[in-house]
Formats: sequence, structure tokens, C-alpha cells
Amino acid sequence: MMALWVIRILFLALCTVGGYAISQVRSDFVTHPLSATLGMTIGFGFGWLLIAVDEMLKGFSLRAFSAITFGLLLGFCVALLIDRSGLFEKVDDETRQLVRLCLFLAFGYIGMVLAMRSNKEDFSLIIPYVRFAPRNKPDNLLLLDTSVIIDGRIADLIEANFLEGIIVVPRFVLKELQQVADSADAIKRARGRRGLEMLNRLQRSTKNEVKIHDGDFPEEKEVDAKLIRLARNLGAKLFTNDYNLSKVAELQNIAYVNIHELSKSLKTILLPGEFLNLRLVREGKDKGQGVGYLPDGTMVVVNSGHAHIGQQVEVQVQSLLQTGAGVIVFAELRSPAGLPSVAQTA
Repeated sequence: MMALWVIRILFLALCTVGGYAISQVRSDFVTHPLSATLGMTIGFGFGWLLIAVDEMLKGFSLRAFSAITFGLLLGFCVALLIDRSGLFEKVDDETRQLVRLCLFLAFGYIGMVLAMRSNKEDFSLIIPYVRFAPRNKPDNLLLLDTSVIIDGRIADLIEANFLEGIIVVPRFVLKELQQVADSADAIKRARGRRGLEMLNRLQRSTKNEVKIHDGDFPEEKEVDAKLIRLARNLGAKLFTNDYNLSKVAELQNIAYVNIHELSKSLKTILLPGEFLNLRLVREGKDKGQGVGYLPDGTMVVVNSGHAHIGQQVEVQVQSLLQTGAGVIVFAELRSPAGLPSVAQTA
């Protein structure tokens, strides 16, 4: 920032010197008694005006400038075609000049607005052989659906640096989230509000950039179909918790990640005979059983553990039962944690 102001001060000095030089050359300034002061003032004012314009254009990107220029040229071309179409040949010159001015102003403005509202995909339709994307480092786009935003684990993965790239949230997904948050059903309303909170958390995070994508496909009625088409058009990886959407993406060769499947893959692998330390939190279904949980949420049923509910105990894995919800571990009680185990006394 300091370097920028140094450049601005040098520019002001050059403008002031330039104004003085012009005042000493032009004949209409030389005869004026205050020609030097007037020239320096005009030069300084001109330099300060350009710096003020520079401040107003802060945050105005080169892409926005090129888009406005393209839209302005396109609008002028349309206005010129209408002007030369012969529609106004019988109009008098004064009215013709007014109509011409209105045409160029109107279509120039419309062209600039449309260009500013467009995205890279729109430009690739107009100029099919030009892609506004760097070839050496393509963007890693992470496309999120409604279920994975509500789930919230995607935010933990991003904050832990497991995922890198630009997070893309389609406008139609945001609209669906808002509809769920405004639902009359209390459970749906809570899920929708949780999704909006997770989205705000992602936007506040400095780990990844979050972009709201305005692309839509009005001919598609289902959000899932829109997500598939958008993922294909952007070359993005789709993140979801929806089993059916995952399978459709797989059939259409769309890269995807199912967070549920990812969490199952990361669960602890246990073998019979291993020892665990855990806290028993409640009684089991059968008499005398106690139930505890591993850090990843795996349920451990401990025989003869009822008397130790609320305590930290050491158990030995006996068997594993695979269910639709995950794995249930059955174990036998060894001893309360802190007391010497058989292996320690040996």
C-alpha cells in the first residue's frame, strides 16, 4: 500500500511539472501574469482527479473491465445495425441525431450490464474456441449439494485442510436451503437453518473461497438433474450425502464424493482380541450389558458392564457385527481403567 502511494505522489509531481511546462509554452498562457501558478494548479488537479478515479475503481478487476468493453462494443454494433437499417431515413436530421444518440446509449448500457452479469461459460458460447481459464493450473471446483451442506462435516474437512479448491454453491441449492429453512415442519426448519449456518461458516473461513454460481437449467425440474449438468459443465467434483445422486453421478462419469461413504472408510478397524479403553454411558439391550462408544461413533456392547456404567473401563474385543448403520463391537470386560491389567502385571 505504501508503494502505491509513493507512485501516486510521483505521478502528482509529474502532472504538476507538466502543467508548469505547458503554461510556459502555450501562447495563451505565457501572457497571463499567473501562468506558472495556473499551469501547476491545473496539472495538480488533473493528477488528483485521476487518483480519485483510481480509488473509485478499487476492486474493479481486469475481467470486469474486459467484459464491459466487450458488452459496450456489442451494444454499439447492434445500435449501428438498427441505425443503418433504413427505419429512420424519412426522419429529419435533428430527430435522426436524437434517435441515434438514444440507440447508442441504450444498447451500450444493455450490452455492459449483460456482460457484467455473465460468467465464463457464457463467453465460451459466444467465442467457442476461447477458454478464459489458465491451462497450467486448472481450478479445483468443489460443487456442494443441499444434503452435504446441512450435514456440516464438509466444513470440518475444509478447516482441517483435507480439501482444497473453490467451493461452488449453486443459486438453486441456496434457494432450496431457504425453502427448507422456511418449512412449516419443525424438523425440516431446523435442518434448513443448520444448513444456512454451515454455509455462513464456510464463507467466513479463510481456507477456501466460496462462490455462489448463478447458472441454472430451467428445463430441468429436479435439483439433482441440475447438479449433474452443472458439475459436467464446470468440470467440478460433486459432494453429496444422497445415495441416489451418487449413483447417477457414477453412471454419468461425474466425479463425486459421498461423505457417508468417506466416513465409513475412515472408521477404526478392530480385530477380535484387541484391547480398548472407553467409557460406558448406558445399559445394553440384554441383561448385564453396558454400552460405550468409540471416538468415531462405533457402538461397543460390553458383557457384564452394567455395574460399571459411568466409569472408564478396559475391554477386549470378542466379535464384530456388520449392520446397515455400521459395525457393532461386542467385548468382554477386563478391568476398570487405572488398575493393572493382566498384560501389565505380567
